[in-house]
Amino acid sequence: MKTTKWLALFGALALVLAACSPSDDDATATTADGSTTETTADAGTPDTTEAPDSGMSAGEGGLVTIFQWQAPSIVNPFLSGGTKDLLASSLVLEPLAEYDPSGQLVPALAAEIPTVANGGVSEDLTQLTWTLKDGVVWSDGSPFTADDVVFTYEYCTQTTSCTQSSFFDGITSVVADDATHVTITFDAPTPFPYNAFTTYQSSILHKTQFEGCVGDELAPTCTEENTNPHGTGPFVVDEFLVNDTVTYVMNPNYRGIADGYPFFGSALIKGGGDATDTLRSVLELDEGDYSWNAQVTPEVVAQMEAAGFGTVQAGFASLVERIMVNQTDPNPDLGDQRSEPGNPHPFLTDPAVWQALSMAIDRQALVDVGYGPSGRPTCNIWPGAPYASPNNDACLTQDIAGANALLEEAGYVDSDGDGIREDPDTGDPLFLLYQTSTNTTRQLNQDLIKANWAEIGIDVELRNIDSGVFFGGDQASPDTYQAFYADVEMYANESGSPDPQNYMSGLGTTGQIVSPANNFGGSNIARFDSAEFDALAAELATTGDLDKRIELVIAMNDLIVQNGAMIPLIYRGSASGLGVDIAGVGDINGWDSEFWNIEIWTRTG
Repeated sequence: MKTTKWLALFGALALVLAACSPSDDDATATTADGSTTETTADAGTPDTTEAPDSGMSAGEGGLVTIFQWQAPSIVNPFLSGGTKDLLASSLVLEPLAEYDPSGQLVPALAAEIPTVANGGVSEDLTQLTWTLKDGVVWSDGSPFTADDVVFTYEYCTQTTSCTQSSFFDGITSVVADDATHVTITFDAPTPFPYNAFTTYQSSILHKTQFEGCVGDELAPTCTEENTNPHGTGPFVVDEFLVNDTVTYVMNPNYRGIADGYPFFGSALIKGGGDATDTLRSVLELDEGDYSWNAQVTPEVVAQMEAAGFGTVQAGFASLVERIMVNQTDPNPDLGDQRSEPGNPHPFLTDPAVWQALSMAIDRQALVDVGYGPSGRPTCNIWPGAPYASPNNDACLTQDIAGANALLEEAGYVDSDGDGIREDPDTGDPLFLLYQTSTNTTRQLNQDLIKANWAEIGIDVELRNIDSGVFFGGDQASPDTYQAFYADVEMYANESGSPDPQNYMSGLGTTGQIVSPANNFGGSNIARFDSAEFDALAAELATTGDLDKRIELVIAMNDLIVQNGAMIPLIYRGSASGLGVDIAGVGDINGWDSEFWNIEIWTRTG
C-alpha cells in the first residue's frame, strides 16, 4: 500500500477516535474525511499530569480517603486483571500516556503523543518513537529513562502470567535509542499503535527494582516489589495489607511538588464490605471522600444522597456487565483438565442452549433493579458507536416462549415432570453453577436470571465469591474469575481505550485462552476457540480504513456473541460516589483509572 494512502487511513482513524467516546447520550462519530491529521491528542493537548502552579503547598490537604469495596491484592498491574488492583497501582505507577474522560489520549510520562505529522510515527506505520519527559525521577530518586520502558516490555513478554500481554501483540522490538527516546517496531503496519505503555493497565516498572522478578517462577514471589513498587506518580505505598487497605504517602520526588501537587499528603484505599456499605460511608456517614464502583440500587442511592454529603456520578465508556459462558467442562472430576481447552462443555456449546439462556433474560428488569440511569440493556460486548453491532438487538426483548420452543426442538425435554429439562445425549438434568462476586446488585441480578432460567427448565445454583478473591491474581486459587471453575460467571470489564482493537482481540483470540499453562494470564476467559476470530483480529491489526475497521469489530463482536461465548447484559456507566467537598475530579473517567488525575484533587471548605 502506498505511503500516502496509509497517511490518509491513519488520519481517518484518528478523527473518529477523537469523536467516538460514549457519554450519557448515545455517541455519534464525526465522518472522517480521510485527510492527514494529528491523532487523538496532538502536541498541543494540555498535559493534566503537569498542572500549573496551584498556589498551594504540596501535601497541605492531609488525607484523602477512598473506599474500594473490592480490596486490592497487589500493586502490580501486570500480575492482576482485577480493576481493583489496577486502580491501587495507578496512584504510584504511570504509563507513557493515558486517556482522559472524553477518550482523548494525553501524555503522562511522555513529552507528547507520537504521530505521523510530528515525526513520532513512521510513514509506513511500522515504528513509533516515544520521547520521554526530561527530569522525571523514581520515588527512590533515581532517574526514569528509556531503559525502564524497555524493561517493562521484557518483563511482560518473558512472563507468561503477565495479564497485560495482549498490549504488546504485534511488537517485534522495543529499543532505547538514548535515555529519553524509545522506539517500538511492529511486525506490520499498525494503524493504532498506542496500546503498549498506555493507560493504567500498562504502566512502567522500575528496572532496577524489578529486574530480579522476570519470569513465571520469580514474578509472583517478589512480594515487596509487587506491593510496594517504586513509582513516578504522586504517591508511594506506605503500608499494604492484602485484601484490606493500602496506605499511601506523597512521593517526595514527584515532579509536581514545586507547583503544589499533589494537594493531599496521604491517601487511603480502604477495602472490604460491599458496594452499599462503602457508598453509605461517603454519602450518608461522611466518613470518606470517594466510593468507587457504586453498584447500588437506584432507590438506595437516592436515600443516601438525601443526606447531603455527596452524590453519585457516572461516566459511560465501554463497560459491559456480561455472563461468560464456559466453553470447556468445569467438572472437578476432570482434575487438572477441568475448564481446559480440549474438554468441551457437555451442553453449553450447543447453540440451542446458549441461545435459550440469552432469550430468557429480562435485561430491562436487571437495569431497573440494579442500575437505573447508570445502566442500559445491551446485546453487544462492544456497546458504543460507531463500533456497536446492529445485528443482535433481538435480545432486548425477553422471549420465554421462544426459548422453550428452541430447547424442545433440540430435544431438551422434561421427561420426569420435575421442571428440569434433561440432556438428550446423557439424560442428565440441565444444571448450571452460576458464580459472580459478592455484591448486592449482582446478587439481585443473579436471582432474577435464575428465575428467568427456571422458566425454561434450567436448574441453577448461585454462588458469590468475595470480590477480593474473585478478581484477585492468586494463581493457586480455584475461585478467581480467570480459573472459571463454573459453568457461567458474571462480571464487567472494559477496553481501556476508545479503539477496540486490543480489547476485542484479547477477548477471543486463541493465543489469549486462559489455562494453567500460562498461569491463568490470558484474557480469553471463556476459552473461545475460533480460527475465524483469530483471522479477523489479525486483519484488524493491519487495517487502517475506518469503515473496514468498524466492519471487522462488528464481525468479531457478532462471532463471539452469536457463538455463545458471552451473553451481554448491561451497558454500564462507571459510577462512583464523591463527597461534596472534593473538587478537581472532573468527569468520572471510564476509559482509564478513575484516579488518573488524583494529583489535582483538592478539598473545598
